[in-house]
Amino acid sequence: MRANRCVRVCARLTLLLIVTATALLAPPPPLFAADAPLADAAVPAIGRTWPVGLRPRVLRGWEPPATAYGPGHRGVDLAAPAGTPVRAVTAGRVSFAGRVAGKGVVSLDLTGTGDPPLRTTYEPVTATVEKGEEVEPGQVIGTVDAGGSHCTAAPCVHWGLRRGEVYLNPLSLLPPWLLHRGPSRLLPVLGTRPPH
Repeated sequence: MRANRCVRVCARLTLLLIVTATALLAPPPPLFAADAPLADAAVPAIGRTWPVGLRPRVLRGWEPPATAYGPGHRGVDLAAPAGTPVRAVTAGRVSFAGRVAGKGVVSLDLTGTGDPPLRTTYEPVTATVEKGEEVEPGQVIGTVDAGGSHCTAAPCVHWGLRRGEVYLNPLSLLPPWLLHRGPSRLLPVLGTRPPH
């Protein structure tokens, strides 16, 4: 009887250990586009301008982490010296303008992008807009702060994008004509002859 009781206790402890290990080793819930359903990962190319400059240098690109809490880069870093105007890439409403952990941050909920809406964030930025304000594409929403940037090679603005808690690549907002570098070139129309 004593041996039988020992077997039951050992079986229960083993089962508890297996359940605990399974729970601890299970992957965290998806928070990033790579793990998200395709409907959430779809980002319309509705941007009308870069956040800074005409075609800023991307110092560090989008690097989604393999897991929710893993290393990665949840946005892009765009070269921009202090004082550079920061613009809304598309129409939206200011959902936040203030300081977070000592850095100036502006967040915009993008118009017509669903529920929850797409939200862009810009930092470090001194805001020139207030919470609740409607903004138009290209409107200045602030200027790049002199301090608070996490870039080490050159001053930059960090530009992020998410829907709810799912982080997405902000460059997806820009249509191909904004992403391509180099001058525009006129091509001949096939089947036409030049005038004599």
